[in-house]
Amino acid sequence: MDSYILPKLLEKFVSYLQHQEKSKFTIVAYKKDIEQFIGYLTTQEKTDIRDVKKEDVEGFIAKLIKDNYTKKSASRKLNSIRTFFRYLKNETIIEHNPTFDISHPKYTSTPPRILSKLEYRALRDIAKEDIRTYALVEVLLQTGIKIGELATLILPDIKDETLHINPYGKNIEREVPLNKAAKKSLDDYLKTRGENSKDNHIFITRTGNPLLIRNIRQIIDRCFQEVGIENATVNDLRNTFIAHQLTNGASLEYIAKIVGHRRLSSTERFLNLVKQEAERKEKLGEL
Repeated sequence: MDSYILPKLLEKFVSYLQHQEKSKFTIVAYKKDIEQFIGYLTTQEKTDIRDVKKEDVEGFIAKLIKDNYTKKSASRKLNSIRTFFRYLKNETIIEHNPTFDISHPKYTSTPPRILSKLEYRALRDIAKEDIRTYALVEVLLQTGIKIGELATLILPDIKDETLHINPYGKNIEREVPLNKAAKKSLDDYLKTRGENSKDNHIFITRTGNPLLIRNIRQIIDRCFQEVGIENATVNDLRNTFIAHQLTNGASLEYIAKIVGHRRLSSTERFLNLVKQEAERKEKLGEL
């Protein structure tokens, strides 16, 4: 029966997520993960959901790790599959959830990378050589927004001293304050942006097209290389913003609201880093 065929069930699951008003990024992530799982099941000659057992899910996770996926990535895919089966059980399409007691692959979460004061200054200094690059760097450093949120910003999102951030991935819609440095860098860039762009994205290419995530990443990575900042990513600018806010006494609740964390625990993980850095500086001062 078609009602038990995996691709058909995935279509129903995607419709359910859309009805639940999940973000398009969340839906795409779930869809890709489950499509990959269904592809694996096809190699095992299984297309009927009733034939899928706990061993099949464990086999898929083991294959991911064998194929050099990180344990963190494999764990995320297991979450997607578990959510899919939970939906099927709630819809009484299946009687038992085969993922119920499968353990997540154990992995060590690397601590967030925080730019040092020297790196922070060097990055801002090199970015000043280009007005658009400087605006990109300042907005990321001074607001803590994600690169995807930055790429989707449009002109109406600038509201006096705040930026309106639309829902992106797991992050929520919110208003983010613009300090003087970020506001000035944006104002200076917008004066040179021109009126001939093909749409109203804030950050555009020389030909007027929206600046894509990969374009922004290339620009920032080039800045890292030019000043010798090693093992850093664009997301580390967000990490640095969070750490600086904590150092300056901002509350966890305030920071979580600004950066769009749904869980306070996501913000709390930075506390130890800030504490360790303060202790390190204290020891250096004593020597």
